[in-house]
Amino acid sequence: MDVEISRLANGLTIVTDRMPHLATAALGIWVRAGSRSETTAQNGITHLLEHMAFKGTVTRSARQIAEEIEAVGGELNASTSVEHTNYYARVLAENVPLAVELIADILQNSVFDAEELAREKHVILQEIGAAHDTPDDQVFDLFQQAAWAQQAIGRPILGTRETVMGFTADDLRAYLGERYRAPEMVLAAAGAVDHAEIVALAERHFSGLDSAPAPIDATAHYTGGAERLDRSLMEVQFLLGFQGRPYRAEDFHAIQIVSSVMGGGMSSRLFQEVREKRGLCYAVYAFHWAFRDTGLFGIHAATGEEDIAELVPVLLDELERAVDDLDESEIDRAKAQIRAGLLMALESPAARAGQIARQMLIHGRVLSLDEITAKIQAVDARMARQVAADVFFGGTPTLSAIGPLAKVPVFDEVTARLATPQLRVARG
Repeated sequence: MDVEISRLANGLTIVTDRMPHLATAALGIWVRAGSRSETTAQNGITHLLEHMAFKGTVTRSARQIAEEIEAVGGELNASTSVEHTNYYARVLAENVPLAVELIADILQNSVFDAEELAREKHVILQEIGAAHDTPDDQVFDLFQQAAWAQQAIGRPILGTRETVMGFTADDLRAYLGERYRAPEMVLAAAGAVDHAEIVALAERHFSGLDSAPAPIDATAHYTGGAERLDRSLMEVQFLLGFQGRPYRAEDFHAIQIVSSVMGGGMSSRLFQEVREKRGLCYAVYAFHWAFRDTGLFGIHAATGEEDIAELVPVLLDELERAVDDLDESEIDRAKAQIRAGLLMALESPAARAGQIARQMLIHGRVLSLDEITAKIQAVDARMARQVAADVFFGGTPTLSAIGPLAKVPVFDEVTARLATPQLRVARG
């Protein structure tokens, strides 16, 4: 990695990773503002703002924005997550100045035209409707809602029909002014880029950003609990989870490895036991979401109404087994998977730009591949078993389910099963 970092006087960070063998570049602005930055009344405004940024500025219409980037064979897009929003472009090396200028224009000069706003609200309502019509998406919204009850981090990124329809252009301008400030933003670029050129472009186009820090997001407080939605479906969508670890936790890499061992591929414990041996579902996997100050470990499976009563106890059995007998061969396999994923991502300029931007926002610096690899390699079976015990049996679980629920174990049954005497012994 050939990483260079600079900062403007207003606090904007510029980070680049030059890949001299490429003829293209990926670049963008990453903002420390996501759905968890919203008040209850603002739920969904971050995502709406991301959409509206492309709908016209004081000098360009929405069509002109699209035509200018596509006229040089490039692409311009954006995405919203729980903690960050990013606006990014992929272009040929000679078109980097255009890409930076376009992104600067849409972030600082959007007009939020009333007709465009009405149209885009309708588009987002279609997104919300599509999510509600997709049980394997909706079950994750319920999962977050149960894990962080009555908190911004637990609310859906898309917002609700009521909140989205209530937003005005003035609301968007106020949120933009409050959250899109230079100290909370990173301009990241990777590929065929020159650091000095990117810094000069940043000076030209972003030096007018507000230098005051944005408000700090509320600290997340994991609650756990259950959210269930009885619907007439062919399958039950089921999620079981636990409080995980934030990015900077000492055992962050250990729980990432446990997630891979448990459900990170076809050789994982859950896939082999639940899918291959018992045939209880088509797909089952584990995941770990990390955030600034919290995390969430989860297991997702979908199965028929008649199989769910057998499936859940099998999942709980596998959690117990993990505490007892995770071994070094499994840990080594998970390490290899994670390391391969890191190296493969480094071959993509878009992935590199995203990685270094997020690391600057989370850690305040770019982590070297050697540093990350060393932390992964330091995890052994004992450490993995310990974090598994702490996460799986150290607090209140989270459960969400959608579908025919008559045979889905209720929350109290799952909680009691996780607190049996033999599991307390296993934890010790």
